[in-house]
Amino acid sequence: MFFNMGGMGGGSRGRDGPVDTKLYDVLGVKPSATEDEIKKAYRKLAKEYHPDKNPDHGDKFKEISFAHEILSNAERRKTYDQVGLDGIKEGGGGGGFGGDLFSHLFGDDGAGGHPFSFFGMGGGGGSRRRRQAKPTVHHLGVTLENIYKGKTAKLQLSKSVLCDTCRGSGGRPGASYDCRGCQGRGVKYQMRQVGPGMIQQMQVACPDCRGDGSQVPPSEKCKSCQGEKLKKVQKMIEVHVDPGMRHGEQVTFHGEGDQVDPEIEAGDVIVVINVKEHAVFKRNGDNLHMVKEISLNEALCGFEIPITHLDGRKVVLKSAPGDIVRPDDIRGVIGEGMPKRRHHELRGTLFVKFDVKFPVSHFLDDEKKYKLLASCFPSAKQIAPPTGEHEEVSLFEYDEKKYGGRRGEAYEDESDSDEGHGSHGSHVQCAQS
Repeated sequence: MFFNMGGMGGGSRGRDGPVDTKLYDVLGVKPSATEDEIKKAYRKLAKEYHPDKNPDHGDKFKEISFAHEILSNAERRKTYDQVGLDGIKEGGGGGGFGGDLFSHLFGDDGAGGHPFSFFGMGGGGGSRRRRQAKPTVHHLGVTLENIYKGKTAKLQLSKSVLCDTCRGSGGRPGASYDCRGCQGRGVKYQMRQVGPGMIQQMQVACPDCRGDGSQVPPSEKCKSCQGEKLKKVQKMIEVHVDPGMRHGEQVTFHGEGDQVDPEIEAGDVIVVINVKEHAVFKRNGDNLHMVKEISLNEALCGFEIPITHLDGRKVVLKSAPGDIVRPDDIRGVIGEGMPKRRHHELRGTLFVKFDVKFPVSHFLDDEKKYKLLASCFPSAKQIAPPTGEHEEVSLFEYDEKKYGGRRGEAYEDESDSDEGHGSHGSHVQCAQS
């Protein structure tokens, strides 16, 4: 950004003085006041009428801030002296700063109240959007049981607050200490050449006061905070984890975060809910999923299997004899899922996926028992024995590690690597012809 710094020492006045002195009266300075006098008056009044100290004087604080924004800028001050508040309201007759200024001071497009309402020049109420410190984020780990039943967790915070001895001044209470390096602006200007005949002026934070605009002399530093303006305190807050909350959901505690300056509102504390993985249940929205292993006997003849739910209740999963459960079958239980976020008494569905465990080979010790077991099932389809010459073969168990790790590869001819290219080649030739 390029700046023209001409006239920064103060704007010119009308021949008989400014046409309007309301803004000077708000700051309690004369129309001939210098830029430093205006800044010192503003700092003193801003600390006195800041909403954190005087919440009932919000309009007065807005008047002070508005007057300072106009009179601390040479171009705006010159326009105000020449045409008064009407000129500021209309952008200075082509000055081009009215809309931008009001957006900066009162929110986007002046929303939330007319910027001149406290001077009797506009209607509508509303409060100015105040600056706020950055929020402090904490992550709270909870279990799925906590989310199912709800929980109140205590969280101890360490936060910065304004020193109660010096009231955030760093020195004598109510005193103002402008940094000599930047004259209280908090910024300095640096010049650098960016091209032939082109000079760029950059605004950087003052290294002496670290952009604060004030620097307390060592002899006047507050003994309580050593001139730092802030103290560290411990704060205990209670986080209410409601049933049905989601992973990543946030709970906000407004104004419970760090304070950085008397003129800036304390930040918020944001607690992020982190749900730990559960060994049995997996959540999907308002539903729960689990895998349950059952025997082949249970899959065929029915079962009654108790499980422990997230709230400690014993829930019995039951199937009737003849209701065959096949491997990877999924059955649902309505009303045993997660509580719904807004209606805790309503719950989703519990889905159970069944892993049917087959018995090991030769699990019966008598061949007659296999015949007895076979009699319990429908008779196998009778196939006529082959006629003529035939050969009986034995089957062996497939080993995935030995045969490539994929079942499909067991069906590929091992000779494909040597002789199978002919068949693939003919396929390509057909595609080209």
